[in-house]
Amino acid sequence: MAKTTSGRTKRARIPAAILAAVDAVQQKKADDVVALDLRASDAFTDFFLVCTGQNRRQVQAIADGVEAALKAKKLRPTHVEGYERGDWVLLDYFDFVVHVFSPTARAFYGLERLWGNAEPVALPDAAPAR
Repeated sequence: MAKTTSGRTKRARIPAAILAAVDAVQQKKADDVVALDLRASDAFTDFFLVCTGQNRRQVQAIADGVEAALKAKKLRPTHVEGYERGDWVLLDYFDFVVHVFSPTARAFYGLERLWGNAEPVALPDAAPAR
């Protein structure tokens, strides 16, 4: 979140598609859900959504949930990588990229550390399970 000239914290405006992806990962019980605003950096996308699944099956289920939720909004990823292996699934929606990691892969790659200049975005709390 950015500070305004009055010193108050300003919330980044999160696109509806990212909010749908956040809801999808939360519904699949993803851990450590973080959104990063990359618009002020030289990144190739505007936002990252990063989360963790506890095993291959959950990582794939989270990725499937995101794809289904966004397909309902007529959005499809331009590129999907790592699904078969299930250690780090990348879903590229051009304006934002969803990264679903296993705990080991997330610790190893440390995207939050690599993109340390990115602004963390406040996310809505998880909705009750449906």
